[in-house]
Amino acid sequence: MKHLFENYEIKTAIDVQEALKDMFAGTLEEMLTAELDDHLGYDKHEPVEEKLTNRRNGTSAKTVQSQLGELDLNVPRDREASFNPKIVQKHQKDISGIEEKVLSMYAKGQSQRDISATIQDIYGFDVSHETISKITDKVIPMVQEFRNRPLKKCYPFVFVDAMFVPVKTESGSGQKALYNMIGIDVEGKKDVLGFWLSEDESSRHWLQILDEIRRRGVEDILVVSLDGLSGLEDAITAVFPKTITQRCIVHLMRNATRYIPRKRWAEFAKDIKTVYKAVSLDEAVQLFETFQEKWCDYQSAVNVWSKNWLSVERLFEFPSEIRKLIYTTNTIESYHNQLRKVTDRKGTFPSEMSLYKLLYLRIEEIKESWNRPVHNWPKVLNQLVILYDERITRHMRF
Repeated sequence: MKHLFENYEIKTAIDVQEALKDMFAGTLEEMLTAELDDHLGYDKHEPVEEKLTNRRNGTSAKTVQSQLGELDLNVPRDREASFNPKIVQKHQKDISGIEEKVLSMYAKGQSQRDISATIQDIYGFDVSHETISKITDKVIPMVQEFRNRPLKKCYPFVFVDAMFVPVKTESGSGQKALYNMIGIDVEGKKDVLGFWLSEDESSRHWLQILDEIRRRGVEDILVVSLDGLSGLEDAITAVFPKTITQRCIVHLMRNATRYIPRKRWAEFAKDIKTVYKAVSLDEAVQLFETFQEKWCDYQSAVNVWSKNWLSVERLFEFPSEIRKLIYTTNTIESYHNQLRKVTDRKGTFPSEMSLYKLLYLRIEEIKESWNRPVHNWPKVLNQLVILYDERITRHMRF
């Protein structure tokens, strides 16, 4: 700072930036000179042995992009053109780490126009839409690797659901079903097993997805939490016969409240909650009888629960800690909400790959918060060992 104020006339913030650019450029040139000294084997003003054929050969002008804006550099050269600097490499035009910044902004749902404008505002140079597209295209191999990577052999809990995203097709724009699957492994950590796109949501496509994850290494799933898509439970048991399927109680609640006046939703939800939160199945049966009598005037709403009573009954096969994990698909719905924060900003995606690139980058950000086991996992794991014995223990690390 002393050097800055002694050697530059500083009156505004812009003056500071220009001075810093000049100082930064000078520092880089000194580092490049030091690199060339090391390459040639002697310092700039040191006498040169006659037997040395390679010598300094002036400098070449080069403009690079930096976090301070454009920098003009004088890059030292050698006669044999064998000098390959490391600090600013040959043909390198950008030293600002701009690619990482573009990918980060893209992962947050910013459009190419927004990214270009942000780079211009912050760094003072333009990044074309074509450049941004080329940068984001660099993640395509990572997308393919992610979608085809081997999976773990056992996931005690898996959550499945689909959301809809607008994607351009040959016939125009339309909503496509984005299938998502989250697993909790034997260490209690969440992971995105994959994402798939189809024209609509169907049990047939879920069957193909389940077969794919089996081929990618999944040998066993203990419990799958799902919504009420017809045929999905059959698709799961066709690929993983021992897996228990658990209907989402929250989905049942939504289906039932369609037949209830809005002003009584809270009362209805409170009454049915006492049923599926009961201490035991016997108590749940008794409370459900009381519930049916109270809400008999809304028989269609009651029938939603009567027809799906097996889903409530199945919950009581598990201790309360496991019930809290499987009674709802909130795990994947929360994940969907995080995806929508970026997909909704984009409007209609021009292609499936443009969607995949954004999903992959967003997933990498989401997974950073999944570095710890789910709540109360040691207790849950102990209960799983008692319930499933070898099915779970043979996949555990000791």
